[in-house]
Amino acid sequence: MPITLIKETGAGLANANAYADVADGDAYHEGHLYASAWTAATTPNKTAALVMATRLIDAEYQFGGTRSVASQALQWPREDCPDPDAGDMVAETIVPKAVVEAACELARELIIADRTAAPAGEGLKYYNNAGVQTGYDKADKRPVIPAVAQALLGKFGSLIKSKSGSVKLVRV
Repeated sequence: MPITLIKETGAGLANANAYADVADGDAYHEGHLYASAWTAATTPNKTAALVMATRLIDAEYQFGGTRSVASQALQWPREDCPDPDAGDMVAETIVPKAVVEAACELARELIIADRTAAPAGEGLKYYNNAGVQTGYDKADKRPVIPAVAQALLGKFGSLIKSKSGSVKLVRV
C-alpha cells in the first residue's frame, strides 16, 4: 500500500511526515540540470522518497532553536532558530524554503541510490580473488545527506557527526 504524504505546513502537525510534497519536488526539479531520475520516477516513488528524505534530515541534523509545538511530528517549524539571511529568527509558523529544497534534493538522490546502505566492502580492508586484490578505504564513504542538501540545511543547523566526541553548545 502506498504511503500517504502529509506535508508540514508550518502549523506543527502531529501527523506530518514530509517537508515537501510531489508538487514541491516537481517545481524544484524544473530548474535542476540533473533532474532525469526525479522526472522518470512514479508518483508513489517520489512520495516515498520525500518521506524518507524528511526522516533522514530529522535524524541527521540538529537545528537551532526548539520545536514550535510540543506535539509536532517533525523538527520544523521551530522557535528561536536564527536566519542568517534575514539577520533575525525564522518565523515559527513556516518550514524554510531551504529545508523544503533540501528534502527535494535528497529525495532525488534516494531515487538514484540507497544512500543508507552499507558501503561496498564494509568490514574489509582488502579482498583477494584469484590474485586480484581490491582495497577499501573506510574513510571514503558517500554521506547519507548529499553536499548540496548539507549546504542548504547548514544555514539553520548542523549535521550530527557520529563518534565526533563533541556536543553542541546551547546558551540559555
